[in-house]
Amino acid sequence: MFATTNLEQLRALSQRRILRRVLTGKDLIAIGIGTMIGGGIFTTIGTGVKGAGPAVIISYLLAGVTSFFAALCYAELGSMVPIAGSAYTYAYATLGKLFAWIIGFALIFEYGISAAPVAQQFSAAVQDVLKTFGIVLPDWAQQSNLVIHGNWWQLSSWDFLHSQYDVVGALFVIGLSVVLAIGIRESATTNNIFVVLKISALIVFIIAGASLFHIANLHDFNPMGWGALKPFGGAVESTQPYGIIAIGAYVFFSYIGFDTATTTAEECKNPQRDIPFGVIGALAVGTVLYCATAIVLVGALPWGQVPIKNPLVYALAPLHMPLLNWVITMGVLAGTTSVALSSLLGQTRIFYVMARDKMLPPVVAYVHPRFQTPVITTMLTGFAVAVLTLIVPLNTLLNLVNIGTLMAFVVVCAGVLYLRRRRPDLPRTFRVPFVPLFPLLGIAFSLFLAVFGLSRATWIWFALALALGLIFFFSYGYRHSNPEDIKPEVSDVLPDLA
Repeated sequence: MFATTNLEQLRALSQRRILRRVLTGKDLIAIGIGTMIGGGIFTTIGTGVKGAGPAVIISYLLAGVTSFFAALCYAELGSMVPIAGSAYTYAYATLGKLFAWIIGFALIFEYGISAAPVAQQFSAAVQDVLKTFGIVLPDWAQQSNLVIHGNWWQLSSWDFLHSQYDVVGALFVIGLSVVLAIGIRESATTNNIFVVLKISALIVFIIAGASLFHIANLHDFNPMGWGALKPFGGAVESTQPYGIIAIGAYVFFSYIGFDTATTTAEECKNPQRDIPFGVIGALAVGTVLYCATAIVLVGALPWGQVPIKNPLVYALAPLHMPLLNWVITMGVLAGTTSVALSSLLGQTRIFYVMARDKMLPPVVAYVHPRFQTPVITTMLTGFAVAVLTLIVPLNTLLNLVNIGTLMAFVVVCAGVLYLRRRRPDLPRTFRVPFVPLFPLLGIAFSLFLAVFGLSRATWIWFALALALGLIFFFSYGYRHSNPEDIKPEVSDVLPDLA
């Protein structure tokens, strides 16, 4: 269970040309920003202000500092082990097969599940645009809400007839999956366009909203305090979180995705250089934009007047410029599109690597000879996420996404400490400074947010899902996977069509 992959074999494996090597460092920054900026900031900031007041700025900084320490560790491991798979691959190389599976399973929450609520946000924005033209979807097709009478584990209690379904969101996911299946170059280009659009929207808000800034609105900066400050004291999914800590764990969803760059390591032209550049660059750009947006929002309005829905559009209303509202709306559409696209991209690459390691059935790792993408796993993932988008409400998913990501951060930081001690001789094109301090701070901040910012119910759901994942691991992955089988055999190489 604790057998690890050979790092020399992994480095040799990275030289194979099964996937198209067409991505540059700039592409990786765009992919990281594509996953990071979008659905999170546009959705969480309203709830964040309600729960922390102007101190939501501190909450964003807290989540950003946590991500910063993890980003440094991702950059070092990504430059050492330039293989697709992100934290899963790093765990397999450092802590062993069992931990690799656990992290691979946790990353499903970060990438796969996170695409579903983002798709729902896209659907809501599209429906708002349609309403301006007098087009309103039937009630049953507007949003996801599976009605259950009684216990959820009894299928007879599920009332499909009176439930609601997010049809637009589900179709949106299927469409993005087709784009991903066509090819990585086409996906990256599409993503880059949407990244430019949504960053432009945030910059427009910051510039326009700055004219409405009043320092008096920052009075009573921390009205809700730090929060419950007890283990598992975060708000349950159905209530408003409050306090800097709980809101920090809530808005952490906005930072998820900067590490998506590491999942495309085998599609980079120069992964040792591009991965650190992409990971740290994406986080830096995102953190600056988040804090600037939060400062402008709480300065433009008294925090008690900030609505949960469409807070950026509401804040600019005194300017009486409808064009600004359309710019922000287009930013929401572009942002949610690029986030969902990048999340699905990251999830399919993780499944691809796990299947190649025989943790999953080999059909999952099939690469299309023309498109040179894992077509089967891409479409299966898209279908599964579409189902989640169709029936599961957003609030039920958000905290599971956060806890899965925070656990992955812990393992990545621990992996840096392990390799610095056991393999100090390995070449590192990027090195985390102040080791062991920075990796230890990454572990401490991640556990702090997870334990004190998330609810007991979130931990229970995560534990139940993990238990099911371990059942599959011991019934399939444990018996079939063997670290020594991961070899760069010539027979596996496909023609380089880049």
